[in-house]
Amino acid sequence: MSGSAEQPVERRARGPLGVATWQVTLTIALLVLGFLIAAQLQSQTPRTSYTSQERGPLVQTALGLQAQQDALKQQLLDIRARIQTLEGTSQGSAANVKAINNALQDARMAAGLIAIHGSGLVIQLQDSTKTIPPGANETDYRVSAADVRTVVRELWLAGAEAVAVNGERVTVSTAILDIGGSVLVNSAYLAPPYQVSAIGTADLYDTMTGAPSFVQFVQARADACGIQISFARPADVRSCAS
Repeated sequence: MSGSAEQPVERRARGPLGVATWQVTLTIALLVLGFLIAAQLQSQTPRTSYTSQERGPLVQTALGLQAQQDALKQQLLDIRARIQTLEGTSQGSAANVKAINNALQDARMAAGLIAIHGSGLVIQLQDSTKTIPPGANETDYRVSAADVRTVVRELWLAGAEAVAVNGERVTVSTAILDIGGSVLVNSAYLAPPYQVSAIGTADLYDTMTGAPSFVQFVQARADACGIQISFARPADVRSCAS
C-alpha cells in the first residue's frame, strides 16, 4: 500500500457562533475578576468625605492618639511581665507584687478598661434657644466640641475618677472633635444634648462649680450665648469600660 497513514487532526471546540470555547471562558473569567476588583475598590472608598481644613487636624490627632494607645499598651505589657517575673522568683516579695498590681490597676483605669460606678455628677449641655442677633455667628449658639472638652477638663481638675460623654468613656487617648453638626468622641458621632457624667467624691460638684475657670466658661457660654448648662447629682453614676 502506498502513501502514509492519515494523521489525526486536532479540532478545537467552538461555540455556536464559531468562537472557541476557551475564549468564552477566558472572557467570562476576566469580567468576573473586573467586577471583584471594582467591588473591592468601592468597599475601600471612605464613606465620609472631609474638607481640607478638617482632614489635617484629624490626621494629626489620629497619629497622636495612636502613639498614646501604643505607649499605654506597652506599659500594660511591661507591668504584666514584671508581675510574672516576681511571682516566678523567690525574691519577689508580696509587697512588691501588690505594688505592681496596683500600678496595673491604675493603668487599666486610665485606659478605661474597667467599668466602675459610684457617686458623682452629670452635666448636660444643650444648644441655646435664644434668638440669634443680626450679624452674630450662629455656631456660637450651639454646643461645640470645645465646650465638651472644657467640661471634661474641669471635671478632671475637680478630682473626677472617670468621665464619659453620652456613654462614651473618656480616656487619655480620647479625641473630642467637631465633625459637621456632630461631636466625635472616640469613634462615636454624638448629637446634643451632651451629658457629661463623672464619678468622684461627694464634693465634686462644689469643687468644680467653685473653680474660676469653670465660672468663666459659664459666663462666656451660658450667660452670653444662652448655652443651657444643667446639673444632676444621682446617687449612683455608672461608667462602662471602653
